[in-house]
Amino acid sequence: MAGKRSIFEEVETAEKPTAQPGAIDRAASRGNRRGIRAWLMVLFAMVVVMIVVGGLTRLTDSGLSITEWKPVTGAMPPMSEAAWEAELEKYRAIPEYQLQNKGMSLSEFKTIYWWEWGHRQLGRVIGLVWAMGFFWFLVRKQIPTGWTGRLVGIGALGGLQGAIGWWMVSSGLTGEMLDVASYRLATHLGLAFVILGLIAWYVFMLGRTDAELMQARRSGSPTLTKLTSWLIPVAYLQIIVGALVAGIDAGRTYTDWPLMAGDVFPTLAFEYSPVWRNFFESEALVQFNHRTLGYILFLFSMFIWWRSRSAANRAVKQAFDWVAVMMFGQLVLGIGTVLYAAPWHLAIIHQLGAVVLICLILRARFLSIYPTAQSVRT
Repeated sequence: MAGKRSIFEEVETAEKPTAQPGAIDRAASRGNRRGIRAWLMVLFAMVVVMIVVGGLTRLTDSGLSITEWKPVTGAMPPMSEAAWEAELEKYRAIPEYQLQNKGMSLSEFKTIYWWEWGHRQLGRVIGLVWAMGFFWFLVRKQIPTGWTGRLVGIGALGGLQGAIGWWMVSSGLTGEMLDVASYRLATHLGLAFVILGLIAWYVFMLGRTDAELMQARRSGSPTLTKLTSWLIPVAYLQIIVGALVAGIDAGRTYTDWPLMAGDVFPTLAFEYSPVWRNFFESEALVQFNHRTLGYILFLFSMFIWWRSRSAANRAVKQAFDWVAVMMFGQLVLGIGTVLYAAPWHLAIIHQLGAVVLICLILRARFLSIYPTAQSVRT
């Protein structure tokens, strides 16, 4: 029988494994998060420029100046006078020239050609920057776990955007309409904002480690997250309806506010048949829908801003403050654009305002899910 042990006697035990602080953080930090984030920020800036150039291409009626889609060889512009004449001759065969620009000189044609060529060329450059960045990080095995599919998705959407761009342009070359189909223009712009939104969200996520995001989520606001999850599609729908307005120049038709040609509801809203055509082609109905949805978006955002006042985190409150400020500014810009019959400089500022607004809404939603740490005193 073993003797009694003294209470002061050391007992040998198997060494217990100790917790390794930051194990999750180390696993998540595999990959060059900072480098990928910087690359995505470059892509973000380029997509913003692309949206602006695309808007100016539409406002200057330049989108149909190049009548062919040559993704590779089309990167080279005409290099001789004979080549320029050949391009102009192709343009003379489409309805836009015959009904709107008949007699256009070569120098005038070059102006609209360079806008469209620049728009397409910028798309090629964005694709090249994506490909170079993605394969650089892939070959060096610097893409964090779970991020390869996300980054491939951005590139795939960019390629799809190029195809949709030609689908849009081709609608104005068939002889059935003077300009591109408004619903195709809306699809093109809508996808551009989807790409922009995804890049912005990824930039937000890569700004912190997975461990930090996991910790921050415990303090998130589910109510604000749910409300902004509804606000985002409403804002995107407003952007798409705005593209329909631009596609048929509806912003230059009814230039009074708050009424439309003296009416609350325009009398010519349903002038086409079948009825569904009016939602895409009726200048009266399309502008009315854009105005009405703008009011709904503004009121809904103000309600969310009011609910954000109860948030415990100051950064979250400030994020929704900025959404409210920009929402009001965008409303004023929209009214001004209508009153001045949509001059190109106001129209493009209004479009840029949409870019800023959607990014601020996404940022507010991100912070409502992953609030930043703050001191007890704050």
